[in-house]
Amino acid sequence: MPEISLQYLIKPASGLCNMRCRYCFYTDEMNKRAQASYGIMTEATAEALVKGAFAAAPARAAFAFQGGEPTLAGLPFFEKFCALVREYNIKRIPVELALQTNGYALDEAWAAFLAKEGFLVGISVDGWQELHDANRIDAAGEGTYGRVCRAARLLDRWKVPYNVLTVVTAQAARHPDKIYGSLRRNGFGYWQFIPCLDPLGEARGGEKYSLTPEGYGSFLCRIFDLWYADLTCGRQPYIRYFENLVAMLVGRPPEACGMLGHCSRQLVVEADGRVYPCDFYVLDGYAIGSVCTDSVAQIEQKRALLGFIEQSAAVAPECAACRFYPICRGGCRRDRDDGCGTLGKSWFCGAYQAFFTHALPRLEQIASVLERQGRV
Repeated sequence: MPEISLQYLIKPASGLCNMRCRYCFYTDEMNKRAQASYGIMTEATAEALVKGAFAAAPARAAFAFQGGEPTLAGLPFFEKFCALVREYNIKRIPVELALQTNGYALDEAWAAFLAKEGFLVGISVDGWQELHDANRIDAAGEGTYGRVCRAARLLDRWKVPYNVLTVVTAQAARHPDKIYGSLRRNGFGYWQFIPCLDPLGEARGGEKYSLTPEGYGSFLCRIFDLWYADLTCGRQPYIRYFENLVAMLVGRPPEACGMLGHCSRQLVVEADGRVYPCDFYVLDGYAIGSVCTDSVAQIEQKRALLGFIEQSAAVAPECAACRFYPICRGGCRRDRDDGCGTLGKSWFCGAYQAFFTHALPRLEQIASVLERQGRV
């Protein structure tokens, strides 16, 4: 095989979680497959994953951990995983490590480990306390905002790099100023805003948290205005979506999968070793092999047979005729899925139309300045 870059998204605790977020997309996926949870990943499965990754002779490898809540696999699991990476990475290729966590279980031991091993951490914070605690509750039904913010301060003390992920629900979309202000006051420097997902295969808009295209478009426009005002003063936070758009305008590829115009080549590994092409499709009909029995090459052959990436690259007729398509690129596959196997235009098309009409001239201005300054 030619040299490749491998991106693993690993679920070492399957969908197990110490919180009960009301909008959790993975709980929905678990309920739509024959076996909801696959428990905790064994050391043997972890070794098969790591051994197979480096046997594929990649140019670089990225191992990201998600859930459910991945810290439920326990700190000893992660210590052993990192030891396996060192053991099998005989060519000493670049390796990236990342952890997406709700922050609930982070303590000094975890922070010391994450700092030592060079993890990038994503921690979920839904704006200010009242909004966060309305949806992100623990197993006893109590809010988790205070505990999560303490975890963020712990990462600060240990100098662990992290970003905050905020899920944009119907409620959140009505309060962009309050969310922006709260994240700023907390000193968070790197932000991601993720539109909330409705249950897979069900009609959009049926939940209390359901995000409408109108609400999302209004939210993006206002967040952009606040960010742009800070940008003119040289004190803007890093907001991944806006930064990716500027990168695209200066000719660089976006890092976010949903902005590529097609699905990326991810290896999503459940706790039992089974592999899937996308975190939003960890369902029985989308399994493309197992790290316990298949090589990376065999898994890629099964991905090709499934046609997952090829399907996602199809352009809806409305998109092909849209002046914003070169920068929008259709959005995430999950938002284009009607639940019956057909991919059309994004559910959030109206949001992107409103946002690009509002913000694209200023985004282009930013890109032009960067190009003149030779910062691209």
